[in-house]
Amino acid sequence: MTFTDADNAALYDRLNPWKGADADFYDPLVDEARDVLDVGCGTGQMLISARERGHAGRLVGVDPDLAALERARGRARGGVEWVPGKASGMRWQGEFDLAVMSSNAFQCFVTDEDLRESLRAIRTALRPGGRFAFDTRYPGAREWERWAQSDFEIDDLTITYRIESVEDGVVTFAESTSRGGEVVRCDRASLRFLEVEELNGFLAEAGFVAEGQFGDWERGPITSLSRSVVTVCRASA
Repeated sequence: MTFTDADNAALYDRLNPWKGADADFYDPLVDEARDVLDVGCGTGQMLISARERGHAGRLVGVDPDLAALERARGRARGGVEWVPGKASGMRWQGEFDLAVMSSNAFQCFVTDEDLRESLRAIRTALRPGGRFAFDTRYPGAREWERWAQSDFEIDDLTITYRIESVEDGVVTFAESTSRGGEVVRCDRASLRFLEVEELNGFLAEAGFVAEGQFGDWERGPITSLSRSVVTVCRASA
């Protein structure tokens, strides 16, 4: 039986429920902002949770994955805008107080061009002084090496990763989903692992001023033992 895009979106929600330390970090930022833009929103869990908590402002989620957005629409109780597209194609101007990219979605900006265009679009979508909060994996942790060390099993599904290449900070890999030993889905993707200094250079170029940068969800410093880089910055006036 073919494992469809809709099946994959549902599986993502099961594997990545919106709870835990990352939700505890982002939720207060979302709650205190009037208008929120979730870039790479996936199945929309962050914004759906915000609306369920009583957020009364504008909530907009953007993602190129149509199946994920369809799942978001089906789960939301209304009052959230779901927009298909990539960050680089956004055309909002000064409409949001907060932009967020959770779950390491920032790493999907693989090329310098896409990263620059996407950051400019996010900066333009924010009001002066608006915040941009996101997380990315810390390159020094070499997280991709853990992916290939063991299979992940849930119910009757087995998920395996095969690293194809690691070049100039870009990791390309294949993710296979199997049922009963038969591969029912195989996806290929590339993620960029940016060093902190290079990351901050791109942010400054796009017109962002650092507010805080952390090595964990408890706002600790970035160290050699960190696995994440969590950044909160502001759009310059």
